[in-house]
Amino acid sequence: MSNKNKNKNGVVYSTNPDFQFNQGDEEMETLAAAKQLLYVRREVRNGKPCVVIKEFVGNAQDLKDLERKLKNHCGVGGSAKGGDIIIQGDLHAKVKTYLQGLGYKTKG
Repeated sequence: MSNKNKNKNGVVYSTNPDFQFNQGDEEMETLAAAKQLLYVRREVRNGKPCVVIKEFVGNAQDLKDLERKLKNHCGVGGSAKGGDIIIQGDLHAKVKTYLQGLGYKTKG
C-alpha cells in the first residue's frame, strides 16, 4: 500500500466525483464543567492504589490542564491517557471534592 492511503481506514472506493475524505482530526469541543458527569474510581494498578477519572468530554489540551490541576492540588504524580486521568495514591475523597469545587458532577 502506498503512503498516501495509509490513513484512510475503512474507505475502499467512492463513485462520487465530489467526494472529500474526512481525516477525522477535528478536536472535540469541551463541554462546560456543569454539564459533565465524571466517574471517579479507586483502582489498583501494578499493586499500587490510584484514582481514575473517566468520561471527560473535551479536547486533549483541556484534559491535560485538568490533569495538571489535580496533580498540583494533591501533590502527587499522574497521567492522562485515552480520555482518562490517573492520579497516583488513594486520594479518592480529595479528588472528588476538588472536582466538585470546579463545578463538575461526580459519581463513584
